[in-house]
Amino acid sequence: MERALVTGVGGFTARFLTPMLQARGLEVFGTRAPAERLENESEFVHCLDLLDLPALRMVIRKVQPHRVIHLAAISFVAHHDVEAIYRTNVVGTRNLLQALHEDSAVAPRHVLLASSANIYGNSECDPIGEDAPARPANDYAVSKLAMEHMAALWLDRLPITIVRPFNYTGRGQSPSFLVPKIVDAYRRRGMSLELGNLEVERDFCDVRDVADAYARLLYAEPGGVLNICSGTATSLREVVRAAHQLSGHELEVKVNPDFVRANEVKRLRGSNARLLARLPGWQPRPLHETLAWMLAEQ
Repeated sequence: MERALVTGVGGFTARFLTPMLQARGLEVFGTRAPAERLENESEFVHCLDLLDLPALRMVIRKVQPHRVIHLAAISFVAHHDVEAIYRTNVVGTRNLLQALHEDSAVAPRHVLLASSANIYGNSECDPIGEDAPARPANDYAVSKLAMEHMAALWLDRLPITIVRPFNYTGRGQSPSFLVPKIVDAYRRRGMSLELGNLEVERDFCDVRDVADAYARLLYAEPGGVLNICSGTATSLREVVRAAHQLSGHELEVKVNPDFVRANEVKRLRGSNARLLARLPGWQPRPLHETLAWMLAEQ
C-alpha cells in the first residue's frame, strides 16, 4: 500500500483531504504542530515542529512516504508574529524538502506544496494566470513567494508541484476568516456584524473542491505552478447578500475602518485554465452551494 504524508493534518483543509486520500487506497500519515490537538488521534499522526529538522528527519525515515502534501503553514494574513510567518513558511518547508531528499529510502512520486494566490497582490491581470507578475502586499504573501523560490532549488531532486489556492471556505473554518464570520453571524441570528471594505472581490472555492483537486493532482504529472480557483470574483457585499437570502435573516452590517487593511488587495480572480488542462473533469461548485452547506451546520 502506498503511503501519503500530509503536513498540517490537524488543519482546516486536511480534515477534508485525508478521507479522500484514504478512499484512493493510500495509507495516510500526518504531522501536526505541538499546539494542535486532534480528535481520535492515532499512531499515524506525528506531533512535531517543522523547524525541528532532526525530529522531522526521524518521521520521514519512519513513514517513507510515496506522496506528500505540504499544508502546514501560518496562513492568517494578519498573524501578529512576523518572524514566525517566515520561519514556518520558508524554513519549515525547506526542512521538509531536505528530509524528503536525504532521509527517505522511497523516492517520493509527487510532492505538492501549498503556496497562495496572495503572492499576486494587486495584479493588473484579470483573470490572473500563473505567469502574472508577483506583487505581494503583506508578509504572509512575501513568505509564500520566498517559499516558492526556495523550492525551485529542489526541482532537480524532487517531483514538486506548487499550487496557489485562491480564497476557499467551508464548514469548520475559523471565524477569524471573513466568510465564516459572515455565515456565523447569520446562523446565530445576530443583530449586527462589523466588517471591513465590502467592495473587495475574491475568487472563492469550496474546501471540498480544493481538497479534491489536491487529491487528484497527487496522481497527475508533477511539475509547474497551478492556480486553484473558480475563475469567478465575488465581493464581500455579494457574500453578505447571499447569506441574507439563504438564511432569511436580516442584520445590520457596519463597516469598521479598523478592519480596512492598508495595501488592501482589491480584486483577486484567477484563471484555472492550466488546472483544468491538468485535471479534466474537475469542476468547482458555485459559492451559494457552499454558503448553504455552511449555514446548515449544526
